[in-house]
Amino acid sequence: MMHSIPHQVPLLSGPPPGPPTSMGSRLLPPPVSGMSTTGPPPVPGASLQAPRSYTSPTGPYGTPSASEPTSAKSSRNASPIPAQRYDNMEGQFMSPGQSPSSQGMNSFPPQQGPPISSAPIKTTRQYPPGTVPSAVAGVPPSGMGHQVLQQQYAPPPTSFPGYRPPPTSAAGVRLPQTMHGSPLAPPPLQGLQASQQNAGPMQHVPTSQVMPHPPTSAAPQSSVAPRPRYPQQLGYSQQGAFAPTSLQNIPPPPPPSNGSGNTGAPYPPHGRVASLEPPPGGVGGYDPELHSRMAGMSVNSSFNKLWGSEPYNLLQDRNVLPKTREDPPKPALPREGANCSPEVFRCTLTKIPETQSLLQKARLPLGILIHPFRDVTHLPVIQTSTIVRCRSCRTYINPYVQFVEKQKWKCNICFRFNILPDEFMYDPATRKYGEPERRPEIQNATVEFIAPSEYMLRPPQPAVYLFVLDVSHGAIQTGYLGSFCKILLEELNNLPGDSRTQVGFITFDSSVHFYNLGEGMSVPQMLLVSDIDEVFLPSPDSLLVNIHECRTLVQYLLESLPNTHSQNGETASALGAAVQAAYKLVSSIGGRVSVFQTCLPTVGPGSLKPREDPNQRAGKEIANLLPGTDFYKKLALDCSGQQVAVDLFLLGSQYMDVASIACISKYSAGCIYYYPGYHSTLNKPQVEKFETELRYYVTRKIGFEAVMRIRCTKGLVMHTFHGNFFVRSTDLLSLPNINPDAGFSMQLAIEESLTECNVASFQAAVLYTSSQGERRIRVHTLSLPVTALVQDILSSVDQEAVVGMLCKMAVDRSLSSSVMDARDAMINACLDLIQAFQSTLPSGQASMGGLPIPYCARLLPLYMLALTKHTAFRIGVSTKLDDRVFAMEQMKTTPLSYLMTYIYPAMYPVHMLNDQNAIQMEDGTVVPQPPRLQLTFEKVDRHGCYLLDTVDRMYLYVGRAVSDHFCANVLGVPQFAAIPEDMTDLPELETQESELVRNFVLWVISQRPYYSPLRVIRDDSKERHLFVQHLVDDRTESALSYYEFLQHLKQQLSK
Repeated sequence: MMHSIPHQVPLLSGPPPGPPTSMGSRLLPPPVSGMSTTGPPPVPGASLQAPRSYTSPTGPYGTPSASEPTSAKSSRNASPIPAQRYDNMEGQFMSPGQSPSSQGMNSFPPQQGPPISSAPIKTTRQYPPGTVPSAVAGVPPSGMGHQVLQQQYAPPPTSFPGYRPPPTSAAGVRLPQTMHGSPLAPPPLQGLQASQQNAGPMQHVPTSQVMPHPPTSAAPQSSVAPRPRYPQQLGYSQQGAFAPTSLQNIPPPPPPSNGSGNTGAPYPPHGRVASLEPPPGGVGGYDPELHSRMAGMSVNSSFNKLWGSEPYNLLQDRNVLPKTREDPPKPALPREGANCSPEVFRCTLTKIPETQSLLQKARLPLGILIHPFRDVTHLPVIQTSTIVRCRSCRTYINPYVQFVEKQKWKCNICFRFNILPDEFMYDPATRKYGEPERRPEIQNATVEFIAPSEYMLRPPQPAVYLFVLDVSHGAIQTGYLGSFCKILLEELNNLPGDSRTQVGFITFDSSVHFYNLGEGMSVPQMLLVSDIDEVFLPSPDSLLVNIHECRTLVQYLLESLPNTHSQNGETASALGAAVQAAYKLVSSIGGRVSVFQTCLPTVGPGSLKPREDPNQRAGKEIANLLPGTDFYKKLALDCSGQQVAVDLFLLGSQYMDVASIACISKYSAGCIYYYPGYHSTLNKPQVEKFETELRYYVTRKIGFEAVMRIRCTKGLVMHTFHGNFFVRSTDLLSLPNINPDAGFSMQLAIEESLTECNVASFQAAVLYTSSQGERRIRVHTLSLPVTALVQDILSSVDQEAVVGMLCKMAVDRSLSSSVMDARDAMINACLDLIQAFQSTLPSGQASMGGLPIPYCARLLPLYMLALTKHTAFRIGVSTKLDDRVFAMEQMKTTPLSYLMTYIYPAMYPVHMLNDQNAIQMEDGTVVPQPPRLQLTFEKVDRHGCYLLDTVDRMYLYVGRAVSDHFCANVLGVPQFAAIPEDMTDLPELETQESELVRNFVLWVISQRPYYSPLRVIRDDSKERHLFVQHLVDDRTESALSYYEFLQHLKQQLSK
């Protein structure tokens, strides 16, 4: 009997929108009229609001009451680990509750965003005379700056635990208990160094000991006193506590006046005639020569270029794409090198607004994107008996905590003081008690702990792999089964796991087949269950077996399986019953279920009917994007409660209803692979892609029975989640499996003012069981400065992160409203940013025309145009429903580093490769680095050859006037006309040109986990449209060119 599933909160949230504007639908709510509000405003980026009125009955958070997680309620069998206990296992002692998530049911009405403070933001603050704190956190006031900073050092490490030196300043100089004059803004800190040294690269560490590190700088200090704010002057970009101390283009200040020690007398000496020329140094602090030198300089421009706020007129230069991918913006923080890598953790804004109303003025989404299990080269692994955490919010100690007197540390999330254990003072490198700042937890923003026993609710589970294979007539005709068995046979020894690793197999057509692999058997025994409405396990044992003990039988099964079903004429598919059987088989342990499906499920539980109308594929109204049944979602919640993840491999040429089937993976933290048109003989590129990705899939790193908790500084709250998971409480994600290719995103709101914070911090902790049976905790910490100026927010945009967040919001809008509404909202996101930026410009500069945008966000309109032409959101182009739904799923789960190429493909000229700026690999391979070209045919020369990387595919486009020399030395043919129409491989020729092109293609593919089959396309080929359709800067029958899109934006802004 299926238990009822409590509803989740839908993503659509926020108060009733105001009157519709001429610009239509928006990604963000309309801007507020002032810096304060009287009621709860909509959450920026919380939803893609539809232009219609609605009300919310559930309160500001929209969180329905629940006494236990949904998946625990819906589980058919008792979970080996009760879902409620996962909160305690990760260490967050709070009552679990539901949270709005991207997997919400659609039956709840839209919700309102959280309320914000209605107090106006103060841009200045009054201080008693002589007590204005320094602008740099941790630096004493000017009254004693020379006294304290005259010598900077730290006391040497001590050799015994009982030693406690007297209180010292931030620079390590002992201070008296009281000071005359201005008091210090922060409290005395002990043992912290003011100088900063590079910690060097992180190294691999044996799991049996703590990683030794050389002495480095102390943890950055956060001023306890309120952060000073000064009125913005002289056009400088206000940077608060993190302004740079020196800039090359800033001229020296004029000498002080006579009363301040001016060496030049303001009057001529007595008895002499005054010279007509001013004295050296100027009169009264004014130097004409210095003024003349400064006349041609723009201080504003220097600062604007440095901080990314220089206005960039989009209409002046259409060639906006840089030749190489730019590095993400680097936050201005007091400690260099201690922040989390942007490849793992990044925020849409590198400066966090103080208040919600300030964020609304900026008209930008606030959110974080995380790639938590990404394979990293250097990961500090720490084994310790005591993992130091905040006793209040359970934050793990990190580089941005503050040490006080070597006895306490202040949490950077909840600001509570905690006792520092004596064990944390021990330095394993010197085997002495010394400075806590030398610990790897303080030196690195990403660390991994080997968890002690208190982090285990049961012995770590073994690695369990169950393969569920479609063997219906259509599946056999595709030939995928032979490829699957071949790859798994070759990689059987490389499956991640230890001596306890278990494996099992289920096949299905209109019935479900199990395979008995018991030790006493000479050959595998197939057990058939035809009662698919009430599927059961035909044998209690030997359906899941130890792979080491039963290797012979497993190999025999894989060798014989293709022939066993080669003559199967059954066309029906009982996918739902097969997944139910898989769930029952592994629910007592947990593990990974890999499902291979080639057609629409037609019989038994979860059966579906075709919902796509091929005649409407090019229409503007896209229907049936939502699941046709909740069967797969309910089953996924059952799986999540039992620590079972389901991965999907979809191979077929007919409609499969991906929108419905994909739910089994979305809510169980699985992943989805999609191979449309797969056929072993008719579609060789898809076969190559499937085999390569399957080989990687079965051997890649995996974590079992995982949970991930995101913590953020007090005042910030998460309200919407994106990715494949299930939300168990307000900040806890259930991840039965975690893999290195899974990306997640969270939208944020500012619930309380951050006025008293210098830095806002985010911490993601993933608790998981490794394939070797170890319980581990991977911790990532990201810190960003806080600002009170809208100019700073706009100049701190991480444009790639913003695009990554907006595309996820657009997917949600497409599902809750329509694709047309999502397209309009993405366009309006560009308009909102331009309008917000124009409001910060001087009146004369704002009235000069054009399309001014912050330099750091200049690519946003280009990426938004590319999104409107992407498979997920395009209209007017015939697009299969399954292709569209899968593209939307990719938008939600693909890590940002891969997602950007998926949105805006990369095109490179490869006909003139050379060693300039080439990369030298460890094996001596030379990889050229050609410039990246904007996606327009203007950049395509008929004499050239171009590589287009779309992540899914790679196209080598050969111009019809390409030289015979290139054809012979790279393609192995005498001339252009001899290039085969179906060429998919580059020949290995003994020429420098061939080696450079092949090295570059292989290098591009190696940068990501997805395999991209190559296809060579001639300029006169009938397949030319496959290349041309990705040139998104150019005009099409149903979409504008990039320049026309800019003109459209300008026209909308002038209304």
